[in-house]
Amino acid sequence: MSFPPNFPIYPTKQQFVKYLQDYADRFEISPVFNRRVASAEFDENCRVWRVRTTATETAGEEVEVEVEYFSRWLVVATGENAEEVVPAIEGMEEFEGRVVHTSGYKSGEVYEGKKVVVVGCGNSGMEVHILPREMLGRSTFGLSMWLLKWLPIRLVDKFLLLVSRLMLGDTGRFGLDRPQLGPLELKNMSGKTPVLDIGTLDKIKSGDIKIRPGIRRIRHKSIEFTDGTIENFDAIILATGYKSNVPSWLKESKMFSEKDGLPKRPFPNGWKGECGLYAVGFTKRGLIGTSIDAKNIADDIERCWRIHVEAKHLSSISWPISLEKSI
Repeated sequence: MSFPPNFPIYPTKQQFVKYLQDYADRFEISPVFNRRVASAEFDENCRVWRVRTTATETAGEEVEVEVEYFSRWLVVATGENAEEVVPAIEGMEEFEGRVVHTSGYKSGEVYEGKKVVVVGCGNSGMEVHILPREMLGRSTFGLSMWLLKWLPIRLVDKFLLLVSRLMLGDTGRFGLDRPQLGPLELKNMSGKTPVLDIGTLDKIKSGDIKIRPGIRRIRHKSIEFTDGTIENFDAIILATGYKSNVPSWLKESKMFSEKDGLPKRPFPNGWKGECGLYAVGFTKRGLIGTSIDAKNIADDIERCWRIHVEAKHLSSISWPISLEKSI
């Protein structure tokens, strides 16, 4: 189901949520919300997946309710960014101001007029490529994916870096050093996503946003950086990224790594496990990789379902014959 034709290249949050609601209505999908998966385990005896969930319900008082689901197939779709990464910084507990991870960030309104330090720059820290949001009249991401159909990844990277240098200039002058690997190769190897510039670079150039080195220590109202400078701040926002949390609830060790919670087999072969277990959204290739996984999973489940239905049909035909013979 494609986006509506009147959608912009980058839909708003409200437009995207409306799209998801329309998608669920069209295909008669009824998601269950506000439940936490405590564990998912394959039952060898019954040959089904048992997914135990918990939820807090309020009826005069809060009560924790457990519900267990049984399924023939289990699709792990919690993705690479399921749980926030909070770094251990000395003195964090002493800070008297507001400390929030970007997962809890709603609006800049509460920070108006305050001095704020943002730790990191998205899910990859500051050592990441900054690219224009659009190149040659097309979205940078869409153009990159189109070029990858015809050219090797390193050649596409060189093109992206050349155009971004012409459009943005030398970002190294502002303390934004580019990694040695190109943006697509870096994403492919480490999962670090390029930052699409929507005005941040202009704020850095004007001095509204100042680049600082790493943090050595946090005090009651100030932060000491690794270069020895100390500055006062009113709030700390941790843009320190996310990680997979699959090992905390999936009782399975063949498909997923317990170290990073990602499939052990690299793309494009990490989408299928054993006993009806699948994974979608762990490719480090954004929505393109997710769509490839999703299509493979849908096709495979359909194939398994057809085999099951045909076998059931054949058994229903052969059963009266064998019964007749026995009589």
